[in-house]
Amino acid sequence: MSSRRSRIFGLLFGLLVCGQLSAQLESSSDVINPTINSPFSRFGIGDFVDQFFAASGAMAGLSAAFQDPYHINMENPASLASLRATAFEVGLGARYSSWESPTVVDNQWSGNLQYLVLGFPLFNPINEALDRKDGSTGWGMSIALVPYTVVGYDIESQVTDDNFDVATNVLKGKGGTYRFRWGNAFRYKGFSVGANLNYSFGKLTQNRKVSFDSLLVSYDTEFLDEFSISGVGFDVGLQYRFRIDKSKEDENKATAGQYLTLGVYGNNKNEIRTNSSRYYHRDNLINYTTDIRDTLLFENDIQENLTLPAEFSFGLTYEQVNKLKLGVEYSVGSWSQYRNDAKEETLMDTYQFSVGAEYVPNILSYNNYFERVYYRAGFYYGTDPRHVDGSQLKKFGLTFGAGFPIVMPRQQVSFFDISFEIGQFGLNEVLNETYGKLTLGFTLNDNTWFLKRKFN
Repeated sequence: MSSRRSRIFGLLFGLLVCGQLSAQLESSSDVINPTINSPFSRFGIGDFVDQFFAASGAMAGLSAAFQDPYHINMENPASLASLRATAFEVGLGARYSSWESPTVVDNQWSGNLQYLVLGFPLFNPINEALDRKDGSTGWGMSIALVPYTVVGYDIESQVTDDNFDVATNVLKGKGGTYRFRWGNAFRYKGFSVGANLNYSFGKLTQNRKVSFDSLLVSYDTEFLDEFSISGVGFDVGLQYRFRIDKSKEDENKATAGQYLTLGVYGNNKNEIRTNSSRYYHRDNLINYTTDIRDTLLFENDIQENLTLPAEFSFGLTYEQVNKLKLGVEYSVGSWSQYRNDAKEETLMDTYQFSVGAEYVPNILSYNNYFERVYYRAGFYYGTDPRHVDGSQLKKFGLTFGAGFPIVMPRQQVSFFDISFEIGQFGLNEVLNETYGKLTLGFTLNDNTWFLKRKFN
């Protein structure tokens, strides 16, 4: 291993500094039990959690130009105006990770609830059909609770001199942030506009404990840092869908034809509030009998600011209705604008390129169920805002999956969606994660909401 790589690897663990304040004055290292072990989650506000759901996740997370009458897409809120039924979606996820550095290999499993979301059209399509309306307008709404970032790591490293252990570093962190999202979208013919109102909240705890040992005196120095976030922001989206095939006989039917959809969504720089606490102390164990604690720093209830950067995504999707979808998307993030008064650090601007596809062999097949299944695949490549010694983290992955239609009472179609992802994240020959991820999505559709019943 080159000397530069050795310095980078040492710096990675050297920067995993600080911890978080609990109200007690005893060691917090023993009570911090993270559910994952991701060293890079120490930087920024943690590892980012995908904001898309299982159906689009199998297509590399396409969102900007993704719209589906029976699946929710909150990444681009403009797509909500295309919903044709009330949809309740739940997602469960599991992940297997293999972390590898020049000296260490670590494998782990993790899993959790991924999202809860409810979306519905305010104009019921059955009413439109009974009233013989042209369906040129639409109004969709959604409510969702999704994780935004997650922090979790538990690392021990030793500094040696002439083959003797001089210091031991124990680094731990846990917590995460969440978003409660309320979306609205309006459509006129092929043009849709929408917005999400986001309430962000959460708490991050980080700890570093350094032990210095000698024959007569033992020094344990502990750094605890904790900060919680709370604030409101918004993002907006646009979509334009238009027919491109020459046949006009089914021009007003949503079940036929070839279409192009253009989409863009994003948000401006957003500032939210943080509440921070810090407790640093040193324990001196003299002759292993007398314990003396020195408080180095104690701060509580410090009101500060966190600035989240502007991000934008642009996409194009070709669709042959009920047969084929092909999409491409490009995303950018100005993460150099990121500022956190509670934990100063510098991040880098990001980009991501994604392509995805969906194919249905024969949606009208009545004797072969698997011909009605939605088969999906995709690929993405991009960068993460965090870096080590100026080297930016990179990520890429392959995705694939399927959507299994389920016919419910009143012939309403719901879905069971499976998404698989295989990828890599990190820095080669410094610290790299190879992972496999499984997402199970359940979508229950109902078209009786806001139905005006008529009696003769």
